[in-house]
Amino acid sequence: MNKLPELRIKHLKPKYPIIQGGMGAKVSLHKLAAAVANAGGIGVISAVLLHEKDRSKPKKTTCKGIEVEKLGLKPYHYAWELAEEIRKAKELAPDGIIGVNIMYALTHFYELLMTAIDAGADLIIQGAGFGKDVFKICNLFDMPLIEIVATPKGAMLSERLGAAAIIVESGEAGGHLGTMENLWDVLPGIVKAVKNIPVIAAGGVFDGKDMARAFELGAKGVQIATRFIATYECDAAPEFKEYIIKAKPEDSIYIKSPVGMPAHAVRNPFTERLEKEGKIPHSCPYNCLKTCSGSDSIYCIADVLLKSAAGDVEEGLVFSGSNVGRVDRMYHIDELIKELVEECETELEKRNLSSGGAQ
Repeated sequence: MNKLPELRIKHLKPKYPIIQGGMGAKVSLHKLAAAVANAGGIGVISAVLLHEKDRSKPKKTTCKGIEVEKLGLKPYHYAWELAEEIRKAKELAPDGIIGVNIMYALTHFYELLMTAIDAGADLIIQGAGFGKDVFKICNLFDMPLIEIVATPKGAMLSERLGAAAIIVESGEAGGHLGTMENLWDVLPGIVKAVKNIPVIAAGGVFDGKDMARAFELGAKGVQIATRFIATYECDAAPEFKEYIIKAKPEDSIYIKSPVGMPAHAVRNPFTERLEKEGKIPHSCPYNCLKTCSGSDSIYCIADVLLKSAAGDVEEGLVFSGSNVGRVDRMYHIDELIKELVEECETELEKRNLSSGGAQ
């Protein structure tokens, strides 16, 4: 049986080369991340809306016991909610790998990053924007940083700045997108561009056959998100999971986002209203995005994402990838990962035999 490639991200090496994609707001928290980590993958907490809401609290002046100003960094509001999610995940999966996905577009990106490092996350994934300062901070604390990119140029720059790995995310991924290109078109060029760090394929990876295809194209790992929603361990409400299971292929749509990027979601009454009206009146209680113009933006993405994660799938926004129509039942995490691994090994064996190779 052909073995899966080894995914090594600096000193970290999961049993299986599978990363659970970060899903916000509050879809992938400690329960899902810990379950994936315990099953041999890399579990990821989404930091969206886990910042400190009380801005009157004093700022923290240390990170990992070091005075941040001595490192040329600024004190920060400690994101206690994020720290607690990391603590719970590490408690449930003491031997697993727990990462934190932080959108660079978030207003409170810096404090979420500093909190994740201080609270003991094993790695950071940066997406929805690009900040060179992030590489400096992660290097100061020897924190592995995985950069989400969509072009060879972005991949080469990330490697040069010190990224520990690259995630290639295609237009088939759920949530915010940096490209509309197909994974199989964009992946080979980025694999060729990157020299010394692993490339991880994301966006449209649904089963073991997709994993095998990605590995044959040079990826050392895969990131999967949508399939992990329909699991008993996912932190989202049961109604959210059921909506994913019931979705048809034609329900996968692209919408505009206040982030300033296109986004991939499931068609529902909210998206239909947005398409018809162009703007949903709202207040701005969160100030969560650097790019958001407050009440002048087309809708409050924080509000609609929180609604859906809590179970209001009619008035909320349900992010998902292009393969949502193929999700047909609930899984336990260990069952799903076992299925993915076995499918991939079988497919790799078939491809090896058909090409006349021997393992």
